[in-house]
Amino acid sequence: MNAAIRAFLHARRGRVLTAAERRRYQELRAEWVATVRRDRHGQAA
Repeated sequence: MNAAIRAFLHARRGRVLTAAERRRYQELRAEWVATVRRDRHGQAA
C-alpha cells in the first residue's frame, strides 16, 4: 500500500490534487490503515 500511495502522489507532484484525486488518495490511505491494523492484530494474536 505504501508503494501505491507513493506512486499516486509522485505522479501528481508539483500540483494540487483535484477533488477526484483527493478522494482516491483518501481511499488509498483508508486501505493502508486497514492493512496496518489487520497486520498488527494478526501479530498480537
